[in-house]
Amino acid sequence: MPDLIEKKKTAAVPAQQGTVAESKPEKARSLGSDAWEDLRRRPIFLISAALILVLVVMTVVPGLFTSVDPRAGDLRNHYLSAPNYTHFFQADWFGYDGQGRSIYARVVYGARASIIVGICVTAAVTITGGFVGMLAGYFGGWIDTLLSRLTDIFFGIPLLLGCLVVLNAFTERTVWSVVFALTVLGWTQMARVMRGSVITVKQADYVTAAKALGAGTGRILLKHVLPNAVAPVIVVATIALGGYIATEATLSFLGIGLQDPTISWGIDINSAQKVIRTAPFALFFPAGMLSLTVLAFIMMGDAVRDALDPKLR
Repeated sequence: MPDLIEKKKTAAVPAQQGTVAESKPEKARSLGSDAWEDLRRRPIFLISAALILVLVVMTVVPGLFTSVDPRAGDLRNHYLSAPNYTHFFQADWFGYDGQGRSIYARVVYGARASIIVGICVTAAVTITGGFVGMLAGYFGGWIDTLLSRLTDIFFGIPLLLGCLVVLNAFTERTVWSVVFALTVLGWTQMARVMRGSVITVKQADYVTAAKALGAGTGRILLKHVLPNAVAPVIVVATIALGGYIATEATLSFLGIGLQDPTISWGIDINSAQKVIRTAPFALFFPAGMLSLTVLAFIMMGDAVRDALDPKLR
């Protein structure tokens, strides 16, 4: 009987050891998941994401923030009326401009043009510049020389001066004409960033292995090169988005961008400069909203850059 008990104990030991030895394998974490975990712990990212979320909601549903018509003016009763800071979210919260229109309502509705221009231009230049840079970096040779010289030609054109020439060709300057002008002249930076990233990635072992296994050029570019080369482009695009919003406002301020009846912060800043001595609030609120928007996207870009670059962690 003691021998039987001893045998049972001996037989139970390997089973317990095997149970301890067996453990569930950890899931492999990608660069995206690591970056997201890092971003969630950054206060700058959380603050900028909250601001951008409010701006996007303001762009899509401005009626949630005000029920006032931003184009309705009353010169008799509201000409440059001072703000009433106790009337939160009311028509007179930020005061009235030189045409008797609610500055608060125009600030809310002005977000639509700026955000649409920023997002559309960023998407267009990222696709265009990314495609050109990927072809130049991967194929090299005469293709790289041709595309690089084409990029240098467009890169040498000053952005504001080039937009002045392009936009003057339009009889009516709308949001989409501004998007077109900024896209035509703004893709060069993305092309340079993508080209340098692709040149580095194409020398990796997995790309060489894919070529040896007979993978086609399209499959190599889409499955191996693009996913591993796009991170720097995403960082630059996120930071550049705020720059495009500021550029749109600058063009509208100079009178070569958006025009009435389109509502834009740049147009309101241009109108307010005439009365800045008597009513500085007419300039302060649209300019402050523009600065806050650009700052939010730049902060977002900095946080994404730090999260995607392992050297900065």
